[in-house]
Amino acid sequence: MGRTLENKKEIVADLKETLSESTLALVIDYQGLTVAEISDLRRRLRPSGTVCKVTKNTFMGIAIQDQEKWQPLSELLKGSSAFLLVKEDFSSAIKSYQEFQKVTKKTELRGGVMDGRLLKETDVKALGDLPSKEQLMAQIAGAINALATKVAVGINEVPSSLARALQAVAEKEESGTTESAAESAAESAAE
Repeated sequence: MGRTLENKKEIVADLKETLSESTLALVIDYQGLTVAEISDLRRRLRPSGTVCKVTKNTFMGIAIQDQEKWQPLSELLKGSSAFLLVKEDFSSAIKSYQEFQKVTKKTELRGGVMDGRLLKETDVKALGDLPSKEQLMAQIAGAINALATKVAVGINEVPSSLARALQAVAEKEESGTTESAAESAAESAAE
């Protein structure tokens, strides 16, 4: 029994909603994958906030029809397509897919779309080589921490320098008054 019109509309609405939340869409040829392997792919992608949709190309075509941002995706709609819809951390998602691809050796990346641009496989690999969101946040936090440490040391150094300068002046005055007292005593004794 085929899908009802209502069911088809629900699928398209779900695709539109997921696309509206996504920053990157990747299209892979999943032919030859078992249900267990697709489940494994979905499990690997979940931590990066990526959704793997296996749907008909016609449904995806209808979902992107009035969305200019996703129009280039229509060039990739052929054959057995699975769509990796990445919400935020595209670097981690691409790396997770690449690990899955190395293990199964059954899928092929056709390309992707980001910000209305069609991405070839090389473009997607370049995006995957970027540091993940967590790595970038750690690098920024480290830089901020190093800067804060330098500022704190500098601020801490001001009172120490001031104290040393005051100590030097006090010692100079003290030795100056001691010399003056000795000179005065010597002069008094000479008289």
